[in-house]
Amino acid sequence: MVKYSIGIDYGTQSGRAVLVEVGTGKEVATAIKEYTHGVMDEYLPDGTTKLEHDWALQHPVDYLEVLQVTIPKVIEEANVSVDDVIGLGIDFTACTVLPIDAAGTPLCFKTEFSGQPHSFVKLWKHHAAQDEANRLNDIAAKRGEKFLQRYGGKISSEWMIPKVWQILNEAPEIYDAADQIVEATDWVVFQLTGDLKRNSCTAGYKAIWHKREGYPSSDFFKALDPRLENVIEEKLSTKIFSIGSKAGEITEKAAKLTGLKPGTAVAIANVDAHVAVPAVGITEPGKLLMIMGTSTCHILLGEEERVVPGMCGVVEDGVIPGLLGYEAGQSCVGDHFEWFTENCVPANYFEEAKGLGLNIHQLLTEKAGKLQVGESGLLALDWWNGNRSTLVDADLTGMILGATLLTKPEEIYRALIEATAYGTRMIVETFRNHGVPINEVYACGGIAERNSVMMQIYSDVLNMDIKISDSSQTPALGSAMFGAVAAGKERGGYDHIIDAAKDMGRVKDYIYQPTKKNAEEYDRLYREYARLYDYFGRGENNVMKTLKQIKKESSQERKEETVC
Repeated sequence: MVKYSIGIDYGTQSGRAVLVEVGTGKEVATAIKEYTHGVMDEYLPDGTTKLEHDWALQHPVDYLEVLQVTIPKVIEEANVSVDDVIGLGIDFTACTVLPIDAAGTPLCFKTEFSGQPHSFVKLWKHHAAQDEANRLNDIAAKRGEKFLQRYGGKISSEWMIPKVWQILNEAPEIYDAADQIVEATDWVVFQLTGDLKRNSCTAGYKAIWHKREGYPSSDFFKALDPRLENVIEEKLSTKIFSIGSKAGEITEKAAKLTGLKPGTAVAIANVDAHVAVPAVGITEPGKLLMIMGTSTCHILLGEEERVVPGMCGVVEDGVIPGLLGYEAGQSCVGDHFEWFTENCVPANYFEEAKGLGLNIHQLLTEKAGKLQVGESGLLALDWWNGNRSTLVDADLTGMILGATLLTKPEEIYRALIEATAYGTRMIVETFRNHGVPINEVYACGGIAERNSVMMQIYSDVLNMDIKISDSSQTPALGSAMFGAVAAGKERGGYDHIIDAAKDMGRVKDYIYQPTKKNAEEYDRLYREYARLYDYFGRGENNVMKTLKQIKKESSQERKEETVC
């Protein structure tokens, strides 16, 4: 009898469910639910409470709607019995956090806090805790905290502790009212099983937890702020559960929400990038996976714990049990291109795209693909949403160099694509230079699947072959695989994720291979990118931060004038 597992992947704009055949990895049915509230970066749902710059929030009710809509839909579409669905796994963008009360209710659900921004979910790309991150890094460096090296020398504003500290600084009433502050991925599993269990992946990569050493000391947190001395015990937890293990089973309440059978196994929660690794069959060191979407996350397995500047973290058992999992990333990739098409492309391009039956991205990609390497005369820095790796600085901004009155939209579009490829090369070379080998490159996500021009550029810039995931929903497939592991072999699943990866992980037959001439030309351009990278990114010229500060001051003056 064929058994199935479901993977739920929570992205930036939507959540999707994939029903997968255990044993083959065949994706039987897929359903996607756009978030009703989307990403809130200007106003709260009340339409009047304005958010400040660098905020990015979500509404947790959207996550429940994903479960309610997508799971029944894939069951119905596939026409399978829920008796044959043996497991469920979920993954999330991270670090995405929310404050909850003792019953697990998000504080934003409560009337008294519905107009308070800090009561909502802080999305991964919420960068408004940069001041807290800066102070944390300064204090940790002065104290010689060992943990800092495991995160490339800096803790990001995107991560747990800066976000928790921001809540405490700006909304102490929310901090006090929160029984716990949790990752959204753990909260959703909590809704399914009735038991809150924090996963080792987000704890390790996003909350400064170490498998052997635990969290930083209470003395460190006290040095940050006396009110944070006992933050781990009071708002987080010292009890961490390993990925690859079982979180619990579907409760009667969750069964009514999802249509699944009570008792169905649920895996410990995971992160979208990390869960994708076994879904392409990677279970050994030296193979880098690029998970390409609104941002790009780079995941790599290793056998030794090495210090790599600007990496997002190295966590034992963080991706595959028994190995070290390294993470790096770029904060702006798909977001990069979306911004450009929404703000910088003339109407006649949209008209041309419509006439050809293409969307604007397809048209620009087609035009950009006809250009020779270097033909645009442009060079860009891919920092429109800050730099995650290797500089770990959300205050850096984007730049395009070389534009003239003859510069065309497709030339800028190609320069932006190339900038993201250069950013990935910077990450690859940094890992290699610090003793972590990268011998193969894989990619997954919508961009990797659909944009052949972009993937060829990446291959040329990296001068490496690139293998592409065979799944259009790689993280969801990975989550389904972990769901099958949670069920265990006795129920028709697996006892280890490596076994599941051998059967269910896969890549396409086609491999992108570098063109020698293009690779040589990109070597020249990359050297110039690297010079700009250091010049603007390492303190020689802080104009980006100066402009950002002037903008902040100007906005504050305008706000004060409006009030008067």
